[in-house]
Amino acid sequence: MPRGAQPKVAERENRMTYAAIRLFLENGYERTTTAAIAQAAGMSPSAFFAVFANKEALLLKLTKWMYEKQFAVTHELLGKDYDPVMFYAVEPAIQLYIAEKTEGLRELYVSSYSYAATANYIHQVVTDKLVELFGKEHPGYTRQDFYELELATSGMLRSFMARKCDRSFTMEQKLRRFLSCGMTIYGVAPEKQQEVIDRVLKMDLKSVADQLLAQAMAQSQEEFQEAERKGKALEAARRG
Repeated sequence: MPRGAQPKVAERENRMTYAAIRLFLENGYERTTTAAIAQAAGMSPSAFFAVFANKEALLLKLTKWMYEKQFAVTHELLGKDYDPVMFYAVEPAIQLYIAEKTEGLRELYVSSYSYAATANYIHQVVTDKLVELFGKEHPGYTRQDFYELELATSGMLRSFMARKCDRSFTMEQKLRRFLSCGMTIYGVAPEKQQEVIDRVLKMDLKSVADQLLAQAMAQSQEEFQEAERKGKALEAARRG
């Protein structure tokens, strides 16, 4: 690869990513085309495929990005010596709040749990976390055991995300039911379940979700603007 080629690809990727996020939030993941993403990024339709193999590859990048942020903010909230069961409860609760924010976000998160590449990434990274969180409580479980349980709980999480809250199914009800089902699968005692659910409901996780999203958008916008500046500087240099 010629020297300087990689930064150019990275700049295109940043521009495509920011444009995609905006369009996904406005129009939904399914209705957003690769051509529309490229146009919003100020590039030709074919330029998209010089950066991403397809739209699902871009979704995978966003899924990895958000999971890293969700894990990081959960660690920050709970501190160094956190209760493993609290971590298990808080992190998906943040996801549920994010998905409930707009229909575009709901569709984006549900899509991440639906497509093969993104779903597989989620299953693998969450399985690793489950081994860390519950391995000592279940010494007889193998990683494969936790993987199979994760298939069940991630399917539940997708279903709860897809169901919009209303008067008959409030956010509190959604959190209580999902967390109770999930903790039951991982063998958490009923008394501990109630304690954890009560603690989660007392936390202002809606604000945490809002802040996480705002930071993610600001970071993406900053990377987009930096890519634009570099692109304009390169164009000016070419023109002499």
